[in-house]
Amino acid sequence: MNDDAASEVREIVDKETRAWDTKDAELLLSIFHPDMVWPWPKSPSSHAPLEWTLEWGRYDRRRWLGGWQELFDTRELVRNVRETKKVEVSEQGDGTFAVVDIDTLWRDLEGEEMRWKGSVCKVYSRVGEEWKMTMHTGVLVYP
Repeated sequence: MNDDAASEVREIVDKETRAWDTKDAELLLSIFHPDMVWPWPKSPSSHAPLEWTLEWGRYDRRRWLGGWQELFDTRELVRNVRETKKVEVSEQGDGTFAVVDIDTLWRDLEGEEMRWKGSVCKVYSRVGEEWKMTMHTGVLVYP
């Protein structure tokens, strides 16, 4: 069962990657749990959660859809390389997390670049027959 769960979570990570690659905000939101939160470190080296913020609060479909759509509409996706390094499934098979290394580069209309490079942790809960993301850390760089 845990091997199946790990495979299912890898598929969800791949689905999220497709959402970024195609700039599809609806597809991106389809993987989120209604209680999803996304804390962001102030910088990729801000490992202490005391330095993190919750810019968008708890998942709100309208707010989050608008925020991601604005990103997609105002920036070109130059690069989006993602590698799943680990999937850990609870013994009970109802919770899991994935560690993913990312290198994502966005460029706005003025040519200014925004880069997300480092590791993220994506946390999921089993909801009925599917996995939903409940939490995602912002990008962190580790030595």
